[in-house]
Amino acid sequence: MCIQRNDYILVLMSKHMKVSILGIDGYIGWALALRLIGKGHQVVGVDSLYTRMRVKEVGSQSVTPIESMENRIKILREKTGENIEFFQGDVNDPEFMYSVVEKTKPDAFVHLAEQRSAPYSMIGLKQARETLMQNMGGTINLVYAMKDIVPDAHLLKLGTMGEYGTPNIDIPEGFFTIEYNGRKDTLPFPKFAGSWYHWSKVHDTNNLMFANRVWKLRITDVMQGVVYGTRIPEITDTGLFTRFDIDEVWGTALNRFCTQAVLGLPVTPYGKGDQRRGFLSLEDAVSCLMIGLEKPPEEGEYRVYNQFDQHYSVNELAGIVKERGEKVLGRDVHIERVENPRVEMDQHYYNPENKKLRNMGYVPVGDLRKDIDSILMDVDRFRERAEQVKNAIAPRTFWKKSVGLH
Repeated sequence: MCIQRNDYILVLMSKHMKVSILGIDGYIGWALALRLIGKGHQVVGVDSLYTRMRVKEVGSQSVTPIESMENRIKILREKTGENIEFFQGDVNDPEFMYSVVEKTKPDAFVHLAEQRSAPYSMIGLKQARETLMQNMGGTINLVYAMKDIVPDAHLLKLGTMGEYGTPNIDIPEGFFTIEYNGRKDTLPFPKFAGSWYHWSKVHDTNNLMFANRVWKLRITDVMQGVVYGTRIPEITDTGLFTRFDIDEVWGTALNRFCTQAVLGLPVTPYGKGDQRRGFLSLEDAVSCLMIGLEKPPEEGEYRVYNQFDQHYSVNELAGIVKERGEKVLGRDVHIERVENPRVEMDQHYYNPENKKLRNMGYVPVGDLRKDIDSILMDVDRFRERAEQVKNAIAPRTFWKKSVGLH
């Protein structure tokens, strides 16, 4: 289909959008694919299966059983009659990236295909270099392929609230207006990342801003909080779970806490437990991304929004898991603090803004306590899989002990 620039926004908001999900095999990628297909959009999937390999390397696995991509697509086709065009390969390979974009010519890209673990990036020099080169390389390959093949397409890139760090002032959505020595300007908000992974995301943001300035590409840069949950309605309807990681490298604090409660292990907040971060449910994360896709930026626009619902401290999360665990599981849940392996402030100010998505129509529906109940029940359902990898939960990656050539 030949799309004129003036018609582009209408096409993206129609039922005929073709979306390429880079990182479709991941936690958010698979859930988003199911939602897009259910809404009548066409999905192209790209993935190297990187996360499966790296999770296995640290002696872990997804607690929820996930099919191979081949079987996922086959089962989806049998259950719904819908298909996903899948390409297995590395987005950090420019020839592969160009080939996929040329063959598919999507209307929009959702870029999730990055090394996503802060602890992994801090294991040592090898992992730090891999993280920086993989993440920045894939992103620059994509923007060049877009520029050369589908310059009118929309790139929705998943960043992280961790790019901002924990400054002692309110956190705006990407930009803020500052006055200095009598002059005023609107500038990107300074970044204070806390791992090589988070810095790779900062560099992505800078590179995307530059690509937008030079080539006028349509770009949405999403600063996402921590996502929790095992299900959206499409997962329940198809039985095709997305992954759920619980180890200290690839799992989140809340994933670990819920699994510890199910297995009868102490729930282990790091350090004093007053670290505060933004959170949102898997359902709300998918809904936000859908809004971003179906209400794309104007021609030549670069936009940033902060994607989270509420923010909680680690102690608050541990307390809620204890409360819900005792209610759902019917047994005592104990909290036991452990040494913080990270280099971060235990106590800090944290007040990020999140107005833009709400102004675009986002209405959060996630309920932390209800979602924790669902997580606990799903982990308990697959308890045997959790038991197999419970030794991978305790922290082993310490920021200050990150190794060099050895």
